[in-house]
Amino acid sequence: MPKNEKIDEAKKLYKAGKKLVDIARELGVPDGTVRRWKSTYDWDGNSSERSVQKKANARLKKDNQYKKHDRELQELLDETLENAELTDKQRLFCIYYVQCFNAAKAYQKAYDCNYKTSIVNASRMLTNANIKSEIQRLKQAHQNREFFSEDDIFQKYIDIAFADITDYMEFGTEEVPVMSMYGPVQVTDEKTGKKTTLTKIVNVARFKDSSQLDGTIISEVKVGRDGASIKLADRMKALEWLTEHMNMATEEQKAKIALLKAKVMNDDCDEAADDGFLDALNASAAGDWSDEED
Repeated sequence: MPKNEKIDEAKKLYKAGKKLVDIARELGVPDGTVRRWKSTYDWDGNSSERSVQKKANARLKKDNQYKKHDRELQELLDETLENAELTDKQRLFCIYYVQCFNAAKAYQKAYDCNYKTSIVNASRMLTNANIKSEIQRLKQAHQNREFFSEDDIFQKYIDIAFADITDYMEFGTEEVPVMSMYGPVQVTDEKTGKKTTLTKIVNVARFKDSSQLDGTIISEVKVGRDGASIKLADRMKALEWLTEHMNMATEEQKAKIALLKAKVMNDDCDEAADDGFLDALNASAAGDWSDEED
């Protein structure tokens, strides 16, 4: 049966009340393929307002974050222009440094060089008296304008600790044509005698558009011989930091942590490190709340 006919037949079976796994078994395709058809072709007919609104809200939130970042960057640029003792690239280094507190990353962005070069030169930059003075001045300006409040820092670690890889990429299985050097392979259907395209099931992974992502949580993206890969910031280090700084959390963040703990527990996470983190959060949060009650 050609692919399009299978999709139509699968939809009819679904509308008739059959389960997706039963449909997959009847049509001889993987469960994941049927689930993808259901989502792609909107069999329920409710790419609902709620779903559309949710996506719109997420897009608006990202846009607002970018606008805020651009505004803050421009303010920093205006300030550093007053320092005539620094070159343009040194000014950029100072600006990037107070945004990420990572000298190598700041040097790489300011001087547009490779990471190895930035590691070697970044530490030398921090020994320059004029640069050190400018960084301190910008950090103080940040504090005065609350660019980096304790709340902001704590929230960033929450974002890292509970980042979802599916926010950055999509993956699953797909049915695709089997290709030869002459194009798609054609086979004869034993029942109908008609020529059909031979297909196979493959694993697929696709990155989402970088303009719609929070790049500060991505530590590495690379394309190698075995394909492309993406690496998020170290979750366990973020969890450790949160454990040690629960006293910085606002009431809203404590509530958010409680919800996140419940989610982790419901996911049946068996990793010992996570279990230890949850115990530490329970103990730390209990201490914070008991202090407030006293």
